[in-house]
Amino acid sequence: MARPQCPVAFCGDQVPSFCYNFPVPANLPPEYHKIEAELRTARTPEEKIDIYERLVAVIPHHKGTDKLIAMYRQKIAKAREEGEHRTATAKHAPTYKVERSGSGQVVLVGPPNAGKSSLVKALAGAGPEIADYPFTTRSPSPYMMPFENVKIQLIDTPPVTGELMETWFPEMVKMADAVLLVADLTDPDGPLVIDGILGRLRERKVDLVRADADVPPPYFPFRKRALLAANKIELAGSAQAFEELGRLLDGPFERLAVSAASGHGLEDLRRAVFGLLHVVRVYSKVPGKKVERDSPFTIRVGSTVLDMAKAVHKDFAEKLQYARVWSASGLDGLRITRDYVLSDEDVVELHI
Repeated sequence: MARPQCPVAFCGDQVPSFCYNFPVPANLPPEYHKIEAELRTARTPEEKIDIYERLVAVIPHHKGTDKLIAMYRQKIAKAREEGEHRTATAKHAPTYKVERSGSGQVVLVGPPNAGKSSLVKALAGAGPEIADYPFTTRSPSPYMMPFENVKIQLIDTPPVTGELMETWFPEMVKMADAVLLVADLTDPDGPLVIDGILGRLRERKVDLVRADADVPPPYFPFRKRALLAANKIELAGSAQAFEELGRLLDGPFERLAVSAASGHGLEDLRRAVFGLLHVVRVYSKVPGKKVERDSPFTIRVGSTVLDMAKAVHKDFAEKLQYARVWSASGLDGLRITRDYVLSDEDVVELHI
């Protein structure tokens, strides 16, 4: 007797033995079915894992969906095993993972000769290899960019285009906190090249969004806040090219005219990169002592006093009774509760 067809697309053509009598929940959101439809075109283990994880994120968690979620998690484990087996038995392009450091990690993305390495050197004072020929940068390299009293990790990367992008590159973008696109204002095809890069990233399920966009946790690996640094503004004709870039490029991000060579616009760029991270700086003050402002804690926008206490030490969060806050908005040692939402450069005195 033929086995019944699977009511859930991820299982393939037929129901596996463990799926018999499995009830499909009737209250799945419309987004679930849209994501599930992508399984029909998924080919690699990485693509399947991407879809499975997004499905788990949108499925309502209650008793009626426990089995469905468990099955997807089993599929994720199986796809990971398949991916590891392929890696062990076949030759693949190299993969790169850069451990996050500082207040956040921002990956630079741009075509050949756009000046990414020159921009990194100007922003971070670092010394990546720079030359007048393309593909000088051959692998991702991290550098620390100072901004006021914090440091932000910039990842200099090999050049990419819509036609030339290694398979590991979108995965690196997914792991980063934000993206800094770099365009060459002297390249007449610059808008077309940048648009090709955006299209290629979208094919790998990576969407670049505005710096002020809200990116909830389920979408964090696939939606990245971004801004565009239009480099070489000091050269003749670049001012007009900058205006045309905004007209020709179909992208939602802020554009900044900069020059790695002259330093034009770099301070504004530093501040804009910090804004991409959506973090606030808070200072921990010991009762009876002056605040030290050279080493703030960086926590996500919308974080509370309790979140800050967890960042200091888990014991502080468990034993926290109340806190006092000093802020630029006028709070002067006001006693507050643990659910008070902190702002940038608040001073917090924890009492346990």
